[in-house]
Amino acid sequence: MTQQPASKKPRISRDVMIASICGFVVAFMVGASYAAVPFYNWFCRTTGFNGTTQVATSTPEKSLERRINVRFDSNVSGGLPWKFQPEQNEISVKIGEVVTVYYTVTNQSARATTGVAAYNVAPLTVGAFFQKINCFCFTEQAFGPGEKREMAVVFYVDPALAADREYDDLNTITLSYTFYPVKDPAPKPLAATETDKRKGNL
Repeated sequence: MTQQPASKKPRISRDVMIASICGFVVAFMVGASYAAVPFYNWFCRTTGFNGTTQVATSTPEKSLERRINVRFDSNVSGGLPWKFQPEQNEISVKIGEVVTVYYTVTNQSARATTGVAAYNVAPLTVGAFFQKINCFCFTEQAFGPGEKREMAVVFYVDPALAADREYDDLNTITLSYTFYPVKDPAPKPLAATETDKRKGNL
């Protein structure tokens, strides 16, 4: 009795396998590139990496006697006709003391302009100890022609810095802001008119 040869299973060609693997790798890299920016921002805010300051959820119960100098730096990127400067270049603060400082911004253009500010602190590793309570950063700031405005920053230096021996010789922290132009600002909602209110449309 003759034995029937076993049926051969179809084999996937090497070229198809390589193409499939390459396609997967490309798709993964594209997805990773989109996730990189928000992940990097989250990482910086969480750890203070690259001089990113922290957003305070509470204030210290008391300040320490140790003082530290805080310098204020201001920059404007090209294409934004603004004058931007701190009202004080440097102050001495107690660690743990809540402080309010002001920057002055003037739109030197004859047209309305919009900018948004980014920030960091130096030394870069101190970002984890620099706690912001209120700030104008990362929010679009619209200015009318020639408009001038004071903008507040409320912050404190975390007392945990004094407990870290690495910063025993640290005397100065620099807070730096840079304003960038916004070419397509988000539209502002239109205010309701008295007519609309009377008609009950809103």
